[in-house]
Amino acid sequence: MHALPAASPSLALPVKRRPDSIVRWAARRLELRSFGLVPEHFDKAEGLRAALAVGAPLALALASDITVLGWAVFAAFWTCLCDAPAPDAVRRRILALFMGVGTVIAFAGSALAALWPMAGMVIGPIAVFAAVLASARIAYGGLLGTLLGVVAVVAVGFPQPVSLAAAQAAAFMGGAAWAYLLITLLWPIDAARPLVRASDAVIVRLLDMAESLVAQGDGPHRDGYWHSEHAEHRRTVRLAIERLRSLLDRYAGQAGMLEAHHATLATAETLFGALIALDQGFIERVGPAHERLAVARACRTALLAWMIDRANAHCPDQPSALPWAVTRLRRLVPTLHEDLCAGCALALAQALAAPLPNPCANPARDALRGPLRLRPLSRSAVQQALRQTAGLVAVYAAALAFDLGYPYWAAMAVVVVLQGGVRITWARSLERILGSVLGGILAFGLLLAGDATITLAVLATALAGAAIALRAVNYTVFVVFLTMLFVIVTAMLHPGEGIVAARMVDNVIGSLAALLAVLALWPDFGASLQGRIAEGIAANRAYFEAVEAALPFAEIEAVRRAAGLASIEAETALHDLGGLINRTNGAVAHAAGLGTLRTLAGSAAMAWHRRLGQGARG
Repeated sequence: MHALPAASPSLALPVKRRPDSIVRWAARRLELRSFGLVPEHFDKAEGLRAALAVGAPLALALASDITVLGWAVFAAFWTCLCDAPAPDAVRRRILALFMGVGTVIAFAGSALAALWPMAGMVIGPIAVFAAVLASARIAYGGLLGTLLGVVAVVAVGFPQPVSLAAAQAAAFMGGAAWAYLLITLLWPIDAARPLVRASDAVIVRLLDMAESLVAQGDGPHRDGYWHSEHAEHRRTVRLAIERLRSLLDRYAGQAGMLEAHHATLATAETLFGALIALDQGFIERVGPAHERLAVARACRTALLAWMIDRANAHCPDQPSALPWAVTRLRRLVPTLHEDLCAGCALALAQALAAPLPNPCANPARDALRGPLRLRPLSRSAVQQALRQTAGLVAVYAAALAFDLGYPYWAAMAVVVVLQGGVRITWARSLERILGSVLGGILAFGLLLAGDATITLAVLATALAGAAIALRAVNYTVFVVFLTMLFVIVTAMLHPGEGIVAARMVDNVIGSLAALLAVLALWPDFGASLQGRIAEGIAANRAYFEAVEAALPFAEIEAVRRAAGLASIEAETALHDLGGLINRTNGAVAHAAGLGTLRTLAGSAAMAWHRRLGQGARG
């Protein structure tokens, strides 16, 4: 907590910041290696709702001793998982599609798999191929296709005669319908909440960057030379901004609260440019140290004020802190002799002085409606479906060779891990393996510690809520809770030997099969590390030249964003599967190139803000 003069408004944050700062410190290092950790996306309300959605059918299944109701339990969980950020109307339609199509797949997959031995090994890949292709026609339908694929591989894993397959499908529909009603009618959650969280994440990462400059003081900047976490704050702010931008795309054409978040995005871009310039000034020790520190402290205070005003948006009687912080920045400008510092302070004040809409306003219900847009089938979608099919065939071959007890778990791993190109699949496979092993060990301990049915049911309900609440925070943590949930529910409804070991082994096999499939079929490693560095240098040089040529502000903003994204691509390429060899091969040359990327960006930002500082005196 940072105390301010008595004349200022109270800037006491309602939450402790230190633990969050430690988590974000870990996130900055994981993001460099393509592992997401976004603590701001934790959603307690969604978790509590999911716990109720899963707990009710689980209690019914245990009370009635009807094991087929286990399908209702997992259908409720998958429906909660299918509820992705989007306008209300789009969410309702996607959930309805999952419920209806999932019921058909649950019946057809189980009934057809019982027609002849090994039928499931043919039906499963065909069903997943169709689900992936069909969902590719729907804008942002990737999660829907993934979950329908999961239903397909589980259905063929339980081959049943028509009557029992119908019972399984009815249980699935019951669980999905219960969760659908809970999400859309009984316990609705504001569809725009993900936008609020994403906007808050951008602001808090800007605050982390400002605080790091304040803590820097007049000592040597650790980014004065390239190292493995070089420019970590610049990278993490850019990634947070791009997450907000991509989320806004999901709500394109909507009204209401979008105005506030577009304003946040524009303001954050301006603040980010000023902080990059100031950061480079700290690296090169431009101007008096006390002037750089004064601007950094004023920026930190302004960001704290902005955060507090957003937190108090529901309290109209609470005085606003941001106008005072902006006035402080404006008063600071004339006292600064270094053009860079004056320009940064002026840019910060101008960006924050514009009226920012209330992010917590309640727009009309119609404001967040939107169409379920269809799009043409792309070549990449067909390739992705074929990769999924090949991965499943490999898993089923391994199931026969190693006599896997629960082969549908390995098949599920293929469907959820193989979600993109080599980089994404590589990261997801590692996270899936780690999460499954950790979750399996923890589940084994819980099963040993207590075998009472009521205890395990309560525990499973809590695990379902935790998994949904954490699903957007980090994939590894999500898989830990997911593994414990599946193991414990399976142990209660379908007891058997070696469930824990099977879960871990099957997930390892499925994750490796997904990785092999993406490496064998149309592997796309992108440009080489050296090529990405060259592209990044060119993009950052274009940014510098745009500033030197005094191009319009909008054009400079566009090339700055392109330069930042190119820098991230080059830096993360050093740590992905395609760049592992390069960590020892030509490491010195790569380090020099990566350092040049950020130096060019910093120099361009300094040139722009020096011009602003000179204009302030003109």
